[in-house]
Amino acid sequence: MHDHRRLGRELDLFDTDPLMGAGLPYWLPDGATLRHALEEYIREAERGAGYRHVHSPVLGKRELYEISGHWDHYSEDMFPPMDLGGGEQLVLRPSLCPHHALIYRSRSHSYRELPFRMAELGGMYRSELSGVLGGLTRVRAIHLNDAHVFCTLDQAVDEARAALELIARAYADLGIRAVRHRLSLPSAAQEGGAGGGKYVADPELWRRATALLHEVLDASGIPYEAAEGEAAFYGPKIDVQIADPAGREATLSTVQIDFHQPERFDLHYIGPDGARHRPVMVHRSIIGSVERAVAHLIEQHGGAFPVWLAPVQLVILPVSDAQTEQAERLLHQALGQGLRAELAGPGQGTLGARIRAARLVPYQAVIGEREAAAEADGGRAAVRLRDGRKPGAVPAAELITRIAARAKARGPELWDGR
Repeated sequence: MHDHRRLGRELDLFDTDPLMGAGLPYWLPDGATLRHALEEYIREAERGAGYRHVHSPVLGKRELYEISGHWDHYSEDMFPPMDLGGGEQLVLRPSLCPHHALIYRSRSHSYRELPFRMAELGGMYRSELSGVLGGLTRVRAIHLNDAHVFCTLDQAVDEARAALELIARAYADLGIRAVRHRLSLPSAAQEGGAGGGKYVADPELWRRATALLHEVLDASGIPYEAAEGEAAFYGPKIDVQIADPAGREATLSTVQIDFHQPERFDLHYIGPDGARHRPVMVHRSIIGSVERAVAHLIEQHGGAFPVWLAPVQLVILPVSDAQTEQAERLLHQALGQGLRAELAGPGQGTLGARIRAARLVPYQAVIGEREAAAEADGGRAAVRLRDGRKPGAVPAAELITRIAARAKARGPELWDGR
């Protein structure tokens, strides 16, 4: 059974230090490479879906979270305010929603601009108790793949459905399987959001949002279960559940339809009648937090990541020092084509030891005397695949082209069979 905490340290992906603090992992070079590849994929997918990216600070005035409702309903999970004197207090943000509401509010919007899709991969902070912290799944510094769609009421269901489709495509590319979809509702004692501390007290708001999410799920044809007590404080949500190798469930992705924040921040757009209208706010996260997503990917793949995510995609193995020049030439060609490649020379051990050390790398290119002598082909390499297959000697240019094609395709296949 794969444990991301053990594998993460064995593979030099991430670690922690007591001087940095519990729940504050740092990323080593290979882990940072994996993380950046994931972030680039998400941003590319969002751009293709019509999202525009913003960047906002991780701090905000306490008043900001009083307006949003976080201070009244979520302050136990927030870090204490920092007093700057003169009555000014700053808070590490527990969520990106209030910042995005302010960004939307900063400009006038016409109905012709809607839906306005705003995305950010931004930091936020939760004051988690030390006893619940662990690895990358429960941390205090979170980098959330967050987005908010500001739209008309008529557009909300289609936008939420499109978000679910975007999540499904990302899971397919990442090799992630959703174990179930959950419609997260308030607790039975506060049905309809009757208030009492945990939830916003506005029964009509809850009724409308819940009805729309039912419509989204039904229209998508996705089986789902209702779960009481799992809603956000401001509204119901669709949670996409994943499971670790031990069968423990966690929420990775979410979709929400929110009437509360637009009301609290007095958001509006100018309709075709020239009057001000209130937009609906669709919250959407494709992969949730980068930390939890990477933890799941480590456990799901056991460190043998898909080609496009692998920290090292190609390792080049000269059999002896005599082939080092050809190996370096292949390395420069691979790097020049944007591949993540490394050279593991004889100084790092016997060929067998180097092959074993690179067992999780998708492609190994062994260069011996015969391969180095094939100058007519621009050099060749004996290819070994991570799954144990040995396609044989391949011209260097063809090898690089094949690997680049597999990375671009983002599929599970390592070789196309030719």
